[in-house]
Amino acid sequence: MLSNLDKVLYPDVGFTKSQVIDYYARVATIMLPHIADRGVTLNRFPDGVGETSFFEKRCPGHRPEWVKVTPGPGDRNGPIGYCRLDELAALIWVANLAALEIHAPMARCSDLESPAMVVFDLDPGAPATVIECCRIALALREVLSAVDLEAFAKTSGSKGLQVYVPLNRPHTHDQASSFALAVGKLLAKQRPDEVVVVMKKSERVGKIFVDWSQNSRHKTTIAPYSLRARSRPTVSTPVTWEEVAEGADGEVLSFEADAVLERLVDHGDLFAKTLTLQQSLP
Repeated sequence: MLSNLDKVLYPDVGFTKSQVIDYYARVATIMLPHIADRGVTLNRFPDGVGETSFFEKRCPGHRPEWVKVTPGPGDRNGPIGYCRLDELAALIWVANLAALEIHAPMARCSDLESPAMVVFDLDPGAPATVIECCRIALALREVLSAVDLEAFAKTSGSKGLQVYVPLNRPHTHDQASSFALAVGKLLAKQRPDEVVVVMKKSERVGKIFVDWSQNSRHKTTIAPYSLRARSRPTVSTPVTWEEVAEGADGEVLSFEADAVLERLVDHGDLFAKTLTLQQSLP
């Protein structure tokens, strides 16, 4: 049963829970293939953005019987059951919990030991912005192309940009992490004034942190088409490489829920190929 539909979850723009649920209902057909067969982590904001929130790995005990649960990496106390959102009703149920953000691992629950893709999370250290992220993403794409890997970009929905390399063939998490780190180090060597791969925040001022650690077995990354808990209902949005190039020239690369639904009419799912494209790491 849906509840508190008039509750404002994005107070700066008056975006309500009913609008959150409506967005997820309308994007479900496109979004579900990217999160189905994965144990997701929920970031819940019961009183809206700016208020107390919490990450929830363990699927709530009060879930309906039709919300599937799957094993995952777990926590320090051992294995836990994650929510598995394989159908529209399950997605609507977590939206009604004010789970604004849905984070997904790189591995499908059918094979937890083999990541289906590699992710490069490009995080700008102020005063760097998504503009600089776009410039580094283009350089990253060139490096990947040199080893015959096709890559796909999406906004984080927050400050940065993410680049995905579909695998869909057996690899280990160590292989994915090691490859991501090696590519990050290469970019840092080529562009020492722009790129860093160390996590120490003092080293990241004005640079783009290439976060390779998102490929660890226990890590999750914001899912394609998930809302973000920012001041406005921005979305982690797949983008074309032409748009990334425009972003590198200063075009604003940020999309809110309504714009994303319009983009799906115009572009379809720009991330569809990541589900099936088979590639091998060198």
